Amino acid sequence: MADSSMIGITRRGLLGAFAATAVVAAPTYSNAFGLLRGAGDIRRIRMYSGRTGESIDTIYWIEGDYIPEVMKEINHFMRDWRSGDTVKMDARTVDIMAASHRLMDVSEPYMLLSGYRSPATNAMLRSRSRGVAKNSLHMKGQAADLRLKSRSVGQMAKAAAACASGGVGKYSRSNFVHMDCGPVRSWGG
Repeated sequence: MADSSMIGITRRGLLGAFAATAVVAAPTYSNAFGLLRGAGDIRRIRMYSGRTGESIDTIYWIEGDYIPEVMKEINHFMRDWRSGDTVKMDARTVDIMAASHRLMDVSEPYMLLSGYRSPATNAMLRSRSRGVAKNSLHMKGQAADLRLKSRSVGQMAKAAAACASGGVGKYSRSNFVHMDCGPVRSWGG
């Protein structure tokens, strides 16, 4: 077994985070189990964009309800910075991002590299890189590419995969992790 100090996650922290993440990563569970309702649960997301210079540090979900005004702020923050276009981001993606962040037990905000991508932006990126999917979930507001200075791509991918709630792509050469709310799968190195 790997030395937990090498990967930045302690056994105690991981077990505690899994308990908290059961509600964070899968909001439908909070509706399924009555004992979880009203338990005072909150969800928080912290990100900054090197492209726009903007940052966001906000609680977006309280006791079973997304906060509509805050979700609109998140939609704007995660817009296609090239075109300025926005869409309604899938809250499940934000939940996966927040749950992964909690699992890693970091206070550092994510650096958002890419949230929503317009079809034109996706086509332009696809013409420059074979790593860009033709029908990318970014175009549906269901994906984000993220980086942390204090955690490796491997650590971030392990945390996202532990949520078992969507796709996780490791892009070690470019130093980022893709997280989405599509089918559970993983790729990259």
